[in-house]
Amino acid sequence: MIVRMVFAVMLLPLPCALSATRVAAQDVPGIEICTVEKTMERRTSCLQSNVDFLQKTITRLGLDHQQKIDAANRQIEALRAAIAGLQKRLEEAQAAQKKPVEEQKKAEPPPAQDAAKGPAK
Repeated sequence: MIVRMVFAVMLLPLPCALSATRVAAQDVPGIEICTVEKTMERRTSCLQSNVDFLQKTITRLGLDHQQKIDAANRQIEALRAAIAGLQKRLEEAQAAQKKPVEEQKKAEPPPAQDAAKGPAK
């Protein structure tokens, strides 16, 4: 009796493992060749399937491209803000650099030329 129970417990995972390896056939969406269909209903259904697939693909690609465009626009705006900040810092640095030079010129009197000495030869 115990041997039967142990044997049954050992065989229980076997069907689960076998069923996991089997893959059910799936209808993969895509463009199908509809001219091989003989009946008008099947041909119409095939063409409608192609139209649906193409519409979904166009919609998906449109959304993907719009997201990429939006991301690029956000990046452009961030770069513009960075450029504006750098231009402001550059102007401040240039103004700070000119300020000491102007103060130094004001502090030093221009060299006086002696009129009594005459022109140098």
